[in-house]
Amino acid sequence: MDTIIFDVDDTLYDQAQSFHITVRKIFQEPFSDEVIDQLYKASRKYSEILFDQSEAGEISQFEWQTGRIIAACKDFNIPIDTEKAINFHETYVTEQNNITLFPEIEELLQVLFKEGKQLGILTNGEEKHQAMKIKQLGLSRWIPEEMTFISGKIGHAKPKREVFDFIEQKLGLDQTNTVYIGDNFEKDIIGAKQAGWQAIWMNHRKKELPTDATYKPDQEVHSAKELLELFLKKLTKRNQY
Repeated sequence: MDTIIFDVDDTLYDQAQSFHITVRKIFQEPFSDEVIDQLYKASRKYSEILFDQSEAGEISQFEWQTGRIIAACKDFNIPIDTEKAINFHETYVTEQNNITLFPEIEELLQVLFKEGKQLGILTNGEEKHQAMKIKQLGLSRWIPEEMTFISGKIGHAKPKREVFDFIEQKLGLDQTNTVYIGDNFEKDIIGAKQAGWQAIWMNHRKKELPTDATYKPDQEVHSAKELLELFLKKLTKRNQY
């Protein structure tokens, strides 16, 4: 593989960490880590649904940003109104100014960069917010701006074929030598596979592979450590010949 493109949220860093901190700041109840984890998973589920509706122009960006936590709280009978949802979203964004790469991801990026691999980013979301996270993570150390693609700027979002075709044409990629790495099965794995790319599922939340899945990842890992080891093994094997 010559080109390796990464998702950002919950692939390069632990997105749940910011969520945990925000919940403890906004809600008075002494929730356990287990409860917050369940709330986080529900919020992510609704975020994906509402993001798609926002992209389709069915709801506003505001309704997506506040609606995901409102819907998640409803599942757990946790009282929340629009004002608190706005406060939650704003606090969550602030906390994401403190995100850091998984240590193994930082090592992986350094290794791949030294190997001369073409590295890129493809992330869904609003341009300004995603650019802030990319800057906070210091990804420009390995990935130039022209290799950074944000759906809010492109005008298409994963898993639509258009976003992958756009990058492919922009960079003149060879599908068979391009791999995409992401945590979301529908957005990342299906999106990449239907575009003809290779795909690695960064399944550190240990989700079940859908039984009716038309596409499957080329490889699946369950932690940043496993992802690093996978590439180190590939590089070692290649360098033996």
